[in-house]
Amino acid sequence: LLSILSVSQHYICSEVQPASIINRMASLPLRPLYTQSGTSAESGDGEVSLLAYWSLAATIAFTLFVYAFEGSLDARQKASYQKTDFPKELETTVSKIDAERAKESKDKSKDGDKENKTLLEQLQAKFKSSQAYGLDKINFGMFSSTYDTLESVAFLMLGFLPYAWDVSVSYGDSLFGWTPENDEIKITLIFLLITTIVGTITSLPFDLYSTFQIERKHGFNKQTMGLFFSDMVKKLILSCVIGGPFVALLLKIIKMGGEHFYIYVWGFMFVFSVFMMTIVPVVIMPIFNKYEPLPDGDLKTKIYELADRLDYPLKKLFVMDGSKRSSHSNAFMFGFGSNKRIVLFDTLIEQVHDDEILAILGHELGHWKLGHTLTNFCVTQVYFGAAFYIFSLCYTSEDLFAAFGFDDPARPTPTVIALLLFFQTIWAPVDKMLSFALTVFSRHCEFGADRFSVDLGMSQKLQSGLCKIHLENLGAMCPDPWYSMYHYSHPPLVERLSAMMELDKKK
Repeated sequence: LLSILSVSQHYICSEVQPASIINRMASLPLRPLYTQSGTSAESGDGEVSLLAYWSLAATIAFTLFVYAFEGSLDARQKASYQKTDFPKELETTVSKIDAERAKESKDKSKDGDKENKTLLEQLQAKFKSSQAYGLDKINFGMFSSTYDTLESVAFLMLGFLPYAWDVSVSYGDSLFGWTPENDEIKITLIFLLITTIVGTITSLPFDLYSTFQIERKHGFNKQTMGLFFSDMVKKLILSCVIGGPFVALLLKIIKMGGEHFYIYVWGFMFVFSVFMMTIVPVVIMPIFNKYEPLPDGDLKTKIYELADRLDYPLKKLFVMDGSKRSSHSNAFMFGFGSNKRIVLFDTLIEQVHDDEILAILGHELGHWKLGHTLTNFCVTQVYFGAAFYIFSLCYTSEDLFAAFGFDDPARPTPTVIALLLFFQTIWAPVDKMLSFALTVFSRHCEFGADRFSVDLGMSQKLQSGLCKIHLENLGAMCPDPWYSMYHYSHPPLVERLSAMMELDKKK
């Protein structure tokens, strides 16, 4: 924010009149107020390439288009959250589950009186709360999306990136005697520190409101202010400890890799991905949560039996204190080769029965057995390879970077800036399309994992377990189809239940 004010003050205190600035900003070619050459607000004369002419305007136009498109989907979802009638399709589907459960043997439940109600009655009792929770989240999401878009456009128009880079160069020179020609990577770390601090400050009010207003209002947040800020400090430290060396190595490889640097970068990203997949659950996550071995008992025995049945090399089974921060529930697996581990949230153990946990793990193990985890990893690596190959074609395009304020011929565009602008401009539309394709693929994988659990004979328990998780987490019970198709990595509850019932009919 101080950087924005400083950029604005530069022009307020200069001889440029406000009217000329407005005219300049409203005409093509669009140029940021602050540029390294210092000429953009006063003159736009001279021949420029089409790339330099349209890049900033096209980037802003695409940003606004995405905002308008996703905003229209948000509006549809908001209308869904304002419905007061329980969805008929879900009612019909869950009624069938209750009918099947009624035929089963009478099992004693850990849920007490709540189990005296059918799943449909429980969902209906939570429908109003679910709608209110979803409405609060979508309203907040629409507000924060509006702010993010305005901030992005403002930063582009004001020239935040060239200004922040020039400030970083100034600090590097005055404090350490660094120059951009000889110490670009070191100055890059100062630049990333500045932008990280600015991003942390601007996002902090939104994070606080989401955690301590929305999540607490609906009974999910368990964090204290102290825990919230200690987590934030830990994340910043980890960003410096891991992110700093990562960026330094990445830039070094790009600079030393020659014309085909993208091949070496691709290899580096592969190694780094494997490294992070290894240390995140073993080193980083225990910094934030406590992991304890699952106590001996029927649940532990049945989980190991399920793993043996599927040839899953399970070595360790943990319970994580997720309730320290939230009452939301989850479970996940990690590990390479013959050293696999499973982690259950303590909230999950409290919310569902042991047989339902087994069915949920059957679903998760289905992802592993069907190769979804490996496929996603491979897709990610292909994504990196394609992105950095296209980046290599644009790396030397000074016209592209000049359009965003890096227009001093005597100062080559920093590599980190070239990366940031590439992903914000040329790659942004590609990234949106790929993200949607991956979302569609993710839903396909979820149906496949559900089918795997059904084939294990766990259909009824998975259906009831999903219903319980859904009601405990106040999940959306009547999501808008267009919104869910675009955003949801998991199919809506009623679609998953209906698909499993169709599979049961065929058996």
